[in-house]
Amino acid sequence: MFETKTDHISLLVPGSISSEYGGSRKSLKRHWNQLSRLQRNFIFIAIVVVVITLLLLIPNDKPKENFNEETNHIKIEPFDEPKPAKPIFQNVLPNQIDESIKESPNENLNQNSQIVDSILEEPKEQSNDENNIKNAIDTIERETEGAKDFKGSTNNRQKAVVDAFKHAWKGYKEFAWGHDNLKPMSMGSHDWFGLGLTIVDSLDTLYIMDLQEEFEEARNWIEMYLKFDKNVEVNLFEVTIRVLGGLLSTYHLSGDKMFLTKAIDLGNRLLPCFDSPSGIPFSDINLSTMKAHSPKWSPDSSTSEVTTIQLEFRDLSRSTGDSNYEEISARINEKVHSLPKKDGLVPIFINANTGTFRNFATISLGARGDSYYEYLLKQWLQTGKKDDDFIIGDYKTAIGGVLEHLVKETPKEHHVYIGELINGKDFKPKMDHLTCYLPGTLLLGHKNGMPPTHLKLAQDLLETCYQTYMKQPTQLAPEITYFNLNGESESDLYVKTTDAHNLLRPEFVESLYYFYALTGNATYQDMGWNIFQAFEKYTKVKNGYTSIGNVKSVLNVKPRDMMESFFLGETLKYFYLLFSDDRKEIDLEKFVFNSEAHPLPIRTN
Repeated sequence: MFETKTDHISLLVPGSISSEYGGSRKSLKRHWNQLSRLQRNFIFIAIVVVVITLLLLIPNDKPKENFNEETNHIKIEPFDEPKPAKPIFQNVLPNQIDESIKESPNENLNQNSQIVDSILEEPKEQSNDENNIKNAIDTIERETEGAKDFKGSTNNRQKAVVDAFKHAWKGYKEFAWGHDNLKPMSMGSHDWFGLGLTIVDSLDTLYIMDLQEEFEEARNWIEMYLKFDKNVEVNLFEVTIRVLGGLLSTYHLSGDKMFLTKAIDLGNRLLPCFDSPSGIPFSDINLSTMKAHSPKWSPDSSTSEVTTIQLEFRDLSRSTGDSNYEEISARINEKVHSLPKKDGLVPIFINANTGTFRNFATISLGARGDSYYEYLLKQWLQTGKKDDDFIIGDYKTAIGGVLEHLVKETPKEHHVYIGELINGKDFKPKMDHLTCYLPGTLLLGHKNGMPPTHLKLAQDLLETCYQTYMKQPTQLAPEITYFNLNGESESDLYVKTTDAHNLLRPEFVESLYYFYALTGNATYQDMGWNIFQAFEKYTKVKNGYTSIGNVKSVLNVKPRDMMESFFLGETLKYFYLLFSDDRKEIDLEKFVFNSEAHPLPIRTN
């Protein structure tokens, strides 16, 4: 707060004497009356000028945003500045694309480059024409019915989740507004891409919880300050599922076209990732220069990352009426479909230049492999369950491979779990918490026609994932759990010290939500309530919630001072929906959740 020191001003009429030296109020009045009208007007004007000057010099009492000085990223403006005119994104809209770029999906995969170039080579002067942009957005035909109404929390458990969200939001707003993540203990922020990830990830959660004031704060920041023409390196997968998915989901729920405008700008800037020699997209891109490349740490990309973008790009096509986004991203499916696999199972690394999997790479349904399988099912659902779609065939084959090669059972307590194949062949009894998304996905598939073996595996895995929580003193799951394979351990489940952290992840809560929403069984709500209370007890701090380093001790949980955006975007959203009295608050026959818990509409054409 800047302070302005203002001296007192004394205005004395000539000939007057201060009362401090014996003068009286009557003498002042007498001198005033003796002045001419011109003199009195002059003094009056002078007083007005002085008063106005003093008012202008009084410091503003409104506190400035207090961002952590160690974060020297982009300047984040305060959230409550006056709203300017709607921003104009700096790229071409879909209906400005020449019809010649709409290639057949059966053309050679290397024609991606021609399509991308056609999109990006539009005349630059059109991108700044506000009228053209407004008219283009206004003519987009939408299949949604407009804004969806949500009634807010209806029971004590939902209200507790809303209170948790408000507590986390308050800390984020006070100490990290506009930054990617909150550091609640040091009262600072952490930036990954500098795109306000927590705000964008939270948009549809705010809308679903009917937190109207907080939603307007977030919406205004998005409109005024979320700009993609900036010199930052971003990951295609992370930005697609969090930012593009968050914007599209909120557009569908709220009917606000501003979110679609932002989504189109971002989608266009990500398109050069698809301009690779193989048809497998590059994993990283600079949003300003729009130059894409493989990850700096390796020539190979994570398989899950390059195969978990189709839901969002398909929805962008169907929201704008332009097929190019969907066609380009769908070619990844064709390419991966053509590659050799182990009974449908894929290695966790793939090369964008050669279009091949890394030799002897690990096969896992955890990190770097998980959402490949998730998006096979969900793409099929998103497009109305086409019977002749090879994607659902790949999904069935893959789950068959899981049952054949990855499913094991512990010898004592008979916990069913999914392990990994090291070098593609050696079994390792290790399961990431990330894998706990799979029970919900398997049940969703079974409800849509997948075989009974999928249901049995879903039920068994759900119980095992629950035990990874309940067997810890904190009743919070570790990042990785190991299982007793051949009686080498006294316990059927054990956790290594290096894997004992909990990052506030949503995957198991997501599965509980699917089990409740698809069966109506309140047992799954009770299971979720136990876990929610553990989060409240061991991860809640004064200014939000923090990941912890040790779930094996209630006395020393080792707070890690980080609240990632997915806690608000996914974990608390799934808790809220899990505890709803209306298990169709989000109708799973009309919406499909992307990998970041952003619901997108199911469309049949």
